[in-house]
Amino acid sequence: MTQSNSQEPRPGLIRRIWNWFWTPTAVLSVGFTLVVGFLAGILFWGGFHWSMEMTNTEEFCTGCHTMETNLGEYRETIHYNNHSGVRAICSDCHVPKEWNHKVKAKVMAVKDIYHELMGTIDTPEKYEDHRLKMASQTWKKMKQSDSRECRNCHNFDYMDFTIQETRAAKEHQRAIDNSMTCIDCHQGIAHNLPEGYAEEYKRVVEELSMETGSQQHKDAVAQANAIRGYLNPSVKETPGG
Repeated sequence: MTQSNSQEPRPGLIRRIWNWFWTPTAVLSVGFTLVVGFLAGILFWGGFHWSMEMTNTEEFCTGCHTMETNLGEYRETIHYNNHSGVRAICSDCHVPKEWNHKVKAKVMAVKDIYHELMGTIDTPEKYEDHRLKMASQTWKKMKQSDSRECRNCHNFDYMDFTIQETRAAKEHQRAIDNSMTCIDCHQGIAHNLPEGYAEEYKRVVEELSMETGSQQHKDAVAQANAIRGYLNPSVKETPGG
């Protein structure tokens, strides 16, 4: 009896990949494991995104007892009630829209939970004691980002100076000419200003400028002096706000 030496043809590449995909492991097939993993990834991503958005709501931001002072001050400003009916909530000013910056901000915000638990600013007296430090930290962040969150709504490129009030148009043009940023003039636009804020802001500007070189440092010091002369410590909201 003659035996045939012929062999079955080798499956094609697509067939081999298909077979591998559905090859059983010790318990489940590779394909089943990948499909389940993919679906789990979608659920995780959806849950993560939902959490990020939920923590951006005004209700969440002001849910802590220590935020009641902030909330009261904010409700007295033009960002809460205005003629246009456009309202900026906490996250519009404090949470970046860009994904990488947003995640960083969320991670950094964990410290707020710690201070809430420790009662760092849980009384009006404690809050006032820390107001200058908290304001300084926010100014520094906004100065470093070129007032990124402000520019989500306010952008020099979209401003029509011909219909602005004369003083506002003049100051905005001065800001453009001198490479100034929103926070240079608009401290106290949403929260009360602490005592000694002008000197503290000048210190923040000078501190940041020392990291960028001697000439830029000189320019920044001159800018800080100009800002200090412009700001009026007797008012809570700076001109143009």
